Amino acid sequence: MSYSGDTRVGGPADLRELPHLTIHKLAVGPMDNNAYLLRCRATGEAVLIDAAAEADRLLELVGEDGLARVITTHRHQDHWQALAEVVGQTGARTVAHPDDADELPVSVDEPAVDGTRVRVGECSISVVHLRGHTPGSIALCYDDPEGRTHLFTGDSLFPGGVGRTWSDEDFRRLLGDVEERVFGAMDDDTWVYPGHGRDTTLGAERPSLGEWHERGW
Repeated sequence: MSYSGDTRVGGPADLRELPHLTIHKLAVGPMDNNAYLLRCRATGEAVLIDAAAEADRLLELVGEDGLARVITTHRHQDHWQALAEVVGQTGARTVAHPDDADELPVSVDEPAVDGTRVRVGECSISVVHLRGHTPGSIALCYDDPEGRTHLFTGDSLFPGGVGRTWSDEDFRRLLGDVEERVFGAMDDDTWVYPGHGRDTTLGAERPSLGEWHERGW
């Protein structure tokens, strides 16, 4: 079955099968958050991006093969409501940016800054620090050696614009980081997996960068 990225709270996870990695996308919780389970096809090791809500459903998705790490994209509560329970049940190590770590309900085992590489079995994903939505917001980038780049953006980039900010300074900082570290560094076929809602690509969003600058959000 082909991957669509079109998931609904209460519905099944969508599965994307890459040559070396599988990606499950699951919508959870009252704010329609996306959680992503990445699993290495060679070793079975798995990493969860955002234990947002509904720990029982996340643990069912993880299954008996276990969970090595949980990465939290940023400090906002809707992205970590199930974090303590998932970590307690699986023994997974926690990963987050130091600037947001103090706001999480568990201690951070592996602080991750811009350029940090996080292992997923024989694969790895790199951390992209995108300041503005929160001080420690991060995206996670997987460069498929046999295909396109896959970017998990939390609440920093969505179809139609960057994430919410609370000042003009924060907006300019976020848009600047997204332009430099995402659009300036990655190809148009990069697939974007946001923290809420449907997926997009950088190619679909790039023509709107000027409009985002003008409107200021």
